[in-house]
This record gives sequence, structure tokens and C-alpha cells, in this order.
Amino acid sequence: MGKKLQGTMMLLLTALIWGSSFVAQRAGMEYIGPFTFNGIRSLIGGLVLIPVIFLFSKEKNAELTEAEKKAGKKTLLLGGILCGIVLFAASSLQQIGMVYTTAGKAGFITALYIVLVPILGVFIRKKVKPIVWLCVILAVAGLYLLCMTDGLSLGRGDLLVLLCAFAFSIHILVIDYFAPRTDGVALSCIQFFVCGILSLFPMFLAETPVWFAILDCWIPILYAGVLSCGVAYTLQILAQKHTDPTVASLLLSLESVFAAIAGAIILHEQLAPRELAGCVLMFAAIIIAQLPSKTEREAAEDSK
Repeated sequence: MGKKLQGTMMLLLTALIWGSSFVAQRAGMEYIGPFTFNGIRSLIGGLVLIPVIFLFSKEKNAELTEAEKKAGKKTLLLGGILCGIVLFAASSLQQIGMVYTTAGKAGFITALYIVLVPILGVFIRKKVKPIVWLCVILAVAGLYLLCMTDGLSLGRGDLLVLLCAFAFSIHILVIDYFAPRTDGVALSCIQFFVCGILSLFPMFLAETPVWFAILDCWIPILYAGVLSCGVAYTLQILAQKHTDPTVASLLLSLESVFAAIAGAIILHEQLAPRELAGCVLMFAAIIIAQLPSKTEREAAEDSK
């Protein structure tokens, strides 16, 4: 199997894990509160990545001077803390929102970060392709069909997940800044520990975690912690070494489709024709937003 095909398969598996994790999150909410679930799964995700860091960091550290190592640690720590804070906000909004909406809807609404990222990029002077504005219109129309089933009203869970998509957009932009400047896996590990620790405070203040309830939903917690946080992120890092970024983003956006499929198969959730039409519009917006422009295609051809 070629490296390019291997990378594609890894990214598809990552999207599958992330998409089906919406089902795990919703299943876990039947036993424990959102902050308890997020706190435990984030800490598990951080623990899973520790051996991965040692595995991939030995060769990198050997090539660096002491000054570079010291500067790198400061950047890594700052980036990990900032990413962890934003991730805490995003994952908390998502987990609470899933109490009031379906896993399929949550998957599609969360996937709006792919459209929101370039929009937010305008404020930090990043260029936005004209076609992206069409994607925004399509996504808003799809969101209306998917969520606003009772006239001009947005469901409580849908609104929270929409805010979650906005937070994840900020999270992606923060990672976009720090990832090229430090080790990606170590950055992810720190952010998971920060997110997990921050979740512990509202967990004890607003919820009553019971060990028996936590043990009853050990499968969803392990799935979300080990596979969604630890394994999927590592697969993404490895796969993108051999995959074009635009193609990688498109493949990863399939998590929304897998979320809807998993919700229908495992949780027996059903989407009405109107809601399915909304999903189609939103997914179309996601795909179009990732397609390279004519200029980018010509540049890619010239570089060959």
C-alpha cells in the first residue's frame, strides 16, 4: 500500500472515530454529567499520548540545542494551555448541547467549523476565497432546515452545539499558530490535561460524580478518551505527512456524515426529509469550502 493511500485510509478512520464518538458522548450522558464525562475522557486522552510523545520526540530532541529546547518548551507550554482552555469551552458546550439534541445533528452542526475558520480568519488578516461566502449561505440555509423545525426558533441543544462549533473554530486557529512552532502530539497531550483539569472544577461544583455511574459507562468513556482523543489525533498527525492539506480537511469533514450514520444505526435516531435536506446543504458547503481554486490548481500543476 502506497503512502498516499495509507494516509487516506488513516484519515478516513480518524473521521469514522470522531463521527461515531458523538454516539459515545450521547450514550455516556445517560449515566454521568457533561463535565464528568469531559474531564475523565480528556485525562485519559492525555495519558494515552504520553508514550506517543516519547516515541516521536527522541529523534527531534537529539537535533536541538539547549537554547532551542528551552524556547521550545515555553512555546509548547503556552500553546498547550491556550489550546486546553479553548478546548474546554468547546467540548463543554458540545457535551451539554448533546443532552438536548441528537448525535446526528450535533455532528453536522459541529462540522460548521470548517466554514467558520476562514470567516474568523478575516479578523486576523487571512485571505478568504469568494466561494467561501457562498458556502456560508449554504451552511446557514442547511442549519435552518436541520434545526429550526418549530418556526424561527433554534433548539437549546442546537444553539449550544453551534456555539461549540464557533469555539472549535477558534481552537483550530490557535492550533494553526502553535502547531508549526512546536511538537503537535505534545501540544495535544498538554491541552487534554488542561481541559481535563478545568473540567474537574465544575464537575465537583455542579455535578455529583458517582463511581458506580462512571463504571457503568466505561465503554463510552474509554472510546471517547482512548480512540477519539488519543488514537484519532495521532492518526491525523501521521497521515498528514503524506496527504495534501486540502484533501485531508475534506476527508476529516466526513466525521459529520459518520455521526449521522452512527446515530441512525446505534441510537436509532431518525432525520425527517427536511432535516436530511439541511444535512445535504451543510455537507455541500463543507465540501465546496475545501475545494482548491483555479489559481491553487494551476500553482499545484506548476510545482510538479
